[in-house]
Amino acid sequence: MPIVVNTNSAATTASFNLSRNSEALTKSLARLSSGKRITNPAEDAGGMAVAYKLSSHARRTEAVLNNHQNALSYLQVQDGALETVGKVVNRMAELRTMAADITKNTSDVENYSKEFRELQSQLSQIQREKFNGISLFAISSGATNQGTLNTKAENDFEFLDQTGATHAATADYKSFSRELLTHPSGLSNDGSISLNVTNLTFILSIGNMAGGVTGANLLADKNTGTGISDGIITDISSVSIFQFTHVIEKIADARAENGAEQQRIQQSYELHQTNLVNIEAAHGRIMDVDVALESTRFAKNNVLVQASASMTAQANQLSNIALTLLQ
Repeated sequence: MPIVVNTNSAATTASFNLSRNSEALTKSLARLSSGKRITNPAEDAGGMAVAYKLSSHARRTEAVLNNHQNALSYLQVQDGALETVGKVVNRMAELRTMAADITKNTSDVENYSKEFRELQSQLSQIQREKFNGISLFAISSGATNQGTLNTKAENDFEFLDQTGATHAATADYKSFSRELLTHPSGLSNDGSISLNVTNLTFILSIGNMAGGVTGANLLADKNTGTGISDGIITDISSVSIFQFTHVIEKIADARAENGAEQQRIQQSYELHQTNLVNIEAAHGRIMDVDVALESTRFAKNNVLVQASASMTAQANQLSNIALTLLQ
């Protein structure tokens, strides 16, 4: 190998190796300090794209899980109100039974009617209950009523009571609902649950069934003298004990539907909770750095940087040989 002054290929090679090793060391430092295997798209463009979509999916899944919990709370509050409605109706049925006692005179029956009308007003107040400003109950009336749902999605259904096979006791009614989107895509076909907004007007109606009076309803306001339906009950004797059994059955049906929807929401919640865990694991396999492996690489690159720096310094001294020959 000739001794030259203008060109020092050994120093150039050592300098290139120092640059590469220094770059590798910098990458290891960035990965270990950030905890990410991919610190910029150039390192793994495809992996970065997949991880980005998985991260977005995970965030939407978290939001969907929150929506599940809120919907479950809505149904729980609705069921609590229905439970109170059931207690009130049971008390009204009890009052009607006591009023049927042959030993009770007209004055006694009127006293029972007073409590009966007070309980009617309580039912009317319960009908206006809300959850976060959203009505818990709907009405069948076509007129707009503030605080109630009667203009959203609705369908015609037919209610058949437990004696329907014998007596054909059926009634048509409006069913109202709100749609809970259960899939991160936000598409109804991918996943949705219809939450029933209980039609309290129908549930508390004592007409349109076998032996019932058309239009009569247990919802009424004693202060205004008006009710949500056309038929206002002012005398306890105008309602038969048999009619109360239909109302109680409809309340039980509504609570059963509420419970079924709660169970479905819980199952959907658990499904997406499992999906979220798996999505985060998939994202981690792409983006998370293997600390043990990267620490080994860091140690290797650190040694190489120091060695290449030392060799670059040694290579720069090779031209000094030419100066020695010129002396």
